[in-house]
Formats: sequence, C-alpha cells, structure tokens
Amino acid sequence: MFPPFPEEKAYSICLEMLDELNKGSLALEQIGDESESRSGQGIMLGSALCRDESGKVFALKTVSGISKKIVRKRENYDGEIFVSPIVSFEQVEQALKKNDSEIHSLTEKINSLKKERLLPCGKYSNQGEEEKALVEKRKTLCLESLKNVYELYEFHCAGGVTKKLIDICREKLPPTGTGDCCAPKILDYAFSHNLTILSMAEVFYGQSSEKRVMGQKYSPCDERCGLILKDMLGLEILYRDDDIIVVNKQSGILSVPGRGPDKQDCIVNRVKYLFPDCIFQPSVHRLDMETSGLLVLAFTKEAHRALNQQFENRVVKKEYIALLRGTLPEQFEKHGTMELFFRVDLDNRPHQIWDAEYGKNAITEWEELGREEYISPEGKKITASRMKFIPHTGRTHQLRLAAADSHGFCVPIIGDTLYGTCEKGERLMLHAEYLSFVHPVTGRRMEFHCPPAF
Repeated sequence: MFPPFPEEKAYSICLEMLDELNKGSLALEQIGDESESRSGQGIMLGSALCRDESGKVFALKTVSGISKKIVRKRENYDGEIFVSPIVSFEQVEQALKKNDSEIHSLTEKINSLKKERLLPCGKYSNQGEEEKALVEKRKTLCLESLKNVYELYEFHCAGGVTKKLIDICREKLPPTGTGDCCAPKILDYAFSHNLTILSMAEVFYGQSSEKRVMGQKYSPCDERCGLILKDMLGLEILYRDDDIIVVNKQSGILSVPGRGPDKQDCIVNRVKYLFPDCIFQPSVHRLDMETSGLLVLAFTKEAHRALNQQFENRVVKKEYIALLRGTLPEQFEKHGTMELFFRVDLDNRPHQIWDAEYGKNAITEWEELGREEYISPEGKKITASRMKFIPHTGRTHQLRLAAADSHGFCVPIIGDTLYGTCEKGERLMLHAEYLSFVHPVTGRRMEFHCPPAF
C-alpha cells in the first residue's frame, strides 16, 4: 500500500536504530518462544516522528510482531517512546490456551490414523470417516482459537474513535498477525495520545533475502496493514506528496462538510486531521455522499489554484462505473453520448429536474460493459447493466440523472435514494474509477485507476 505519511525523516530514525542495534546501545529482547517458522526470518523496525499538542517533537519506535521488544541498554533520553504491541504475547497465549491441549490431542490422533494409511508404495490411502471427523473438529477449534485472539484487538483510530479488528474484517477473518505490524502499533499509540504524525517509515532488520533486504525501507504491507490502516486512518490513501493527496472515498461519507454538527465528518476534515498543516479548504472537486471512488485534494494554495483551473478548463479526465437496475431500452446503442438539461428543484432540494429552457447542459458519454446477475442484500435477483460513464461536464447528479431520468435511460442506478430505489443494505452502485490530471507542481500527467468493490 502507499505509505500514508512522508517517510524521509522517520527513515533516518530507523537507520539510527539499526546502527544502535549493531553497536549494542539498543537491543531486542525475546518475550516468548519463537516459532520454528519465524526463526531467523528477521523483523521490521518502525518509527514515526510525532508532534504533541504542546508542539514538542519526538520519535515513536517499535518492532513488528509480539514476541520481541526493543529496549535501550545505554544512555536513556527523553526524545523517544518505545511502543508496545496492541495485544501482548501473554494475552495471545491465554486466548489460545483454552483449546490448545485438545488441538494437540486431535493432531496426535490424526497423525496416528494417517500413519496407518501409509501404503508400501509410499502413498496414502483415502481418509476414513473417523479421521475426517477429527480433522473437521480440529479445524473448528483452531478457528475458535483464532477468533478468541482477534477479539482482543481494538484500535485507536483517527478522530478519537476505536474499532475492533473483528468489525473491520467482518466479511472474512484476516491473516494471523494482523495488527502486529509496526504501522498499526504506531498509529494506535499516536491516535490514543492525540499526536500528529509528521513522518513514518519501516525498515527490515535481519539477514537479507530475495524478499527483504537489510536496512531497506518498505511500505506497510498489503496483506495485513492494507486491511486495517484505511479504517484506522479514516482514509484509503492511494497517493500523497507535499502538494496533493489522492484518496479512494468510501460510499456514505461526505466529500466536504455540510451544515450542522452532524455533517462535519467528511473527507476534507479527515485529511485536515491527519495533515493539519494543509490549507483550510483542500477540496477541488466532490463526489456525492453515496458515490465512492477517486478524489484529489490540495495541500497548498498554489496546488489548489492550479487544480481548480484544470477542472474549469476540463483538463481533468474522469470515468465512472455504475450498475443499473435493469437493462437499457432497445433504442440505445452500446456506446454513445447524451446531452441533457437540468436545474435544481427549488421546492425539493437537492433534486434536479428537467428544464430544456433554463437548465444547464449535462454531457455524458457512456459505454455498456455488459449485463450480469445482481443479487440484492435481501436475496432478490435481477439482470443489471454494468456501465462506464465519462462526464464531459460537471453538473450536480449528472450521472444519476443520465441513468434514471426519462430523457436518459430511464433505468436508475442500483441504490439511488434520490432518483431510484434503495433496498435495505444497498449502497449506490456508482464509483469514480479513473482520474487523470496534470500535477500542479511537476507538470507530469498523473493517472489513477481504482476498481469498484461491486
């Protein structure tokens, strides 16, 4: 995954940690027994340069896993904090203890039965019913033990909220060790102590291999950190530098703050929480609350001005994916462009209504990508149309109207609460999949692809 914060300063701290470990002023202490599979594999060292509410700057330092901790052997000083695991080795051992002996007993019985199936040719005959039952029982107990461990993990997240691992990974159990990498430990500590992260990085410490090189900097891992960091950060950061940030906005959150205290949670305020040195209004374009996908925001006034000009001059290119509740009428080709005219319904804001005389023109290019079976959260099955929309103008609700209005397809997007129907558990099936613009400082054309979750 893309590193969520600048890395350079924290990387220097990590290199200092490596040097101190080699010199002996820092040491790694073994807390529990190291498994044979982990022996000699090395670990990640992580660091973050942080600022507290008084303006004091110091370093957070940690290591990956729960079986080792980093300690200072000489010359303690005030500029560092060693971050402990979110869940301790002892807590994990206790959670596993309940089923441990029974799992070992089952394993011995399974191995004994397997040995009896060994044929003279060196192959095994098929499993018997007894062995199958024992294997299934062991699988159930192992899964129960894993859930017992995951129940312990609760993360402090941006904005002062906490989230449980089992809630973040509700649909599928995560890999073992999720939550034990350096990044979630650092973020958990920083958010629980109201710290602003200025820089964060990780390096590998151990014998170099094809996968990891001693002293090399690595981004947070996709397989574990990628599952939880977007929830901890409140943002899925796809790109970030000193001038801009690109995020994958989730469905159900505002792009910019609305009126009233209940409408302040939005992408803009989440960006400003993580990066408080950015400008007051970093937004240069918006997505509807129910729409997901790519958003670019500016950190500086200069970048904001340049991006705004690109949107005004239609230099920015956008593509959306939508799933329509039904099939297109026969008069429509597989590809085409429509021009519609809409204005706000003054008696029913924010709805837009057709007005050929006073409405603003909305030009939309479309391509039907195919038809597929859609199953709603309540189990209803329909034939849906998967569409690509390319807006050539930026009108309010332009794509939703192109789909739903009688002057368009008259086939609303699934989950559209304004112009269609939204069944229980549904979301608006509209996603900003592609975004391209010129970097406001470097002048380089930037392209981002982010496939939808549907």
